[in-house]
Amino acid sequence: MKAVQVIEYDEPPVFVDVPDPQITRPLDVIVKIGGAGVCRTDLHILEGQWKERSGVALPYTIGHENAGWVAEVGQAVTNVKVGDPVILHPLVTCGLCRACRAGDDVHCMNSTFPGIDTDGGYAEYLKTTARSVVPLDPSLEPASVAALADAGLTAYHAVAKAARVLRPGDKAVVIGAGGLGHIGIQVLRALSPVEMIVIDRSPEALALAKELGADHTLVADGSEADRVRDLTAGHGAEAVLDFVGEGGAVETGMACLRRNGNYYVIGYGGHLHVPTIEVISTEINFIGNLVGSYNDLSELMVLAAQGKVSLHTQRYPLASFQDALADLAAGAVRGRAILIP
Repeated sequence: MKAVQVIEYDEPPVFVDVPDPQITRPLDVIVKIGGAGVCRTDLHILEGQWKERSGVALPYTIGHENAGWVAEVGQAVTNVKVGDPVILHPLVTCGLCRACRAGDDVHCMNSTFPGIDTDGGYAEYLKTTARSVVPLDPSLEPASVAALADAGLTAYHAVAKAARVLRPGDKAVVIGAGGLGHIGIQVLRALSPVEMIVIDRSPEALALAKELGADHTLVADGSEADRVRDLTAGHGAEAVLDFVGEGGAVETGMACLRRNGNYYVIGYGGHLHVPTIEVISTEINFIGNLVGSYNDLSELMVLAAQGKVSLHTQRYPLASFQDALADLAAGAVRGRAILIP
């Protein structure tokens, strides 16, 4: 089959022929890829940022946002059959460790992460397991939801966590209305009646945020924290959801947070520099978010099937992967780029 592989870091990936994946264990599932999301993490992988953390041996196939159709199953698989449309939870988990047994499979002690530390979905086929496939509603096309497997799941995981404690009348600030943030806005609107304030540098992104349910939109021009204070009677918001995490977003988010507020860190790349006296004197909380669980992804697919969460996608043939990566790096992708084998 054809696949896009990393041969060397800091070098362009290559389009090569590789052997088809094979069923080797009873719970294996082989999926014919219908769409593979192109994520900024893929750019970081190519730059070598994940080299030490993943420990993956080169060459390998990237692509960790995948959906398609079941092509082959092991003899013990009972939850899907050949031809079923599925989206893939990004982790392959054991089901036996303490975290898995608690439903916290994103922290599985024995997981692999296709596209990060094993072969991923920039290919015609991908091998995963029965534990990782979420059947899709017939109304959902794999390519239209593939990017929800990681970007959407990460947004859902964080927003659902916030929605569990937000009450009617509370305020939430969303920083970033781009590829990840525009999904988070839809999820927050679907799960919570909170008053939503969205901050972004792009007027176009803010116009989209308004269409998706934001109550207030603010251009990040240096005055946004003051305007949040105006909208919150000088107190700040009960929650800040930071989908950016760099380039001044953290400082802005901190200035928008009220006493006893919760700061959800979703985007990454910057640093938190907070005096400890600030943390204890105001009882503010910083909450990290790592992808999401299988159940999170199942719930997100319910919202997608109900039309409450949708993605704008920009599609490319698999062989045009370089164009997709270049467009993403140049900020020329509206929504999410999707590779179609």
